[in-house]
Amino acid sequence: MSRIGNKTITIPEGVTVTRNEDIVTVKGPKGELSRSFSPVITMNVEDNEINFSRPNDLKVNRALHGTMRANLNNMIVGVTVGFEKTLELVGVGYRAQIQGEKLVLNVGYSHPVEFIPEAGITVEVPANTKVVVKGTNKEKVGALAANIRSMRPPEPYKGKGIRYSDEVVRRKEGKTGK
Repeated sequence: MSRIGNKTITIPEGVTVTRNEDIVTVKGPKGELSRSFSPVITMNVEDNEINFSRPNDLKVNRALHGTMRANLNNMIVGVTVGFEKTLELVGVGYRAQIQGEKLVLNVGYSHPVEFIPEAGITVEVPANTKVVVKGTNKEKVGALAANIRSMRPPEPYKGKGIRYSDEVVRRKEGKTGK
């Protein structure tokens, strides 16, 4: 039994959800998102509440049931509140800056690393060592933050690298020489 798939989604004021065959579009104050959903799972919209139901208990349908509900909920949260990921640069000389639309990172390589965010995603640098990725699409925000982090993941000995602001890096003890 899918606990997530059985939860109802309440539609906040100012948000409209429309389903056109297998494409669901969500419009809200922060923008518009659309995604294709499986036609196997039925979506019932009544009185600003959305419920999902599946035809049978096959493994594929059980997986789709919870996934569709979670994806639609993330779309609704994205167009009302939005999503953001904060990254920190830890290391001597590590810094970030915005040049036009590009994010430029100096993280110990012989050249600066540049990122160009997709449409609908904004990148802010409130401090030299802090990067904030914001947007309405949870997948794209998380993917861009993961790509930025993958340029220099935190290493366990000195803790240098790019990490999420809430990430805990387990430190190792180095070699002890005699």
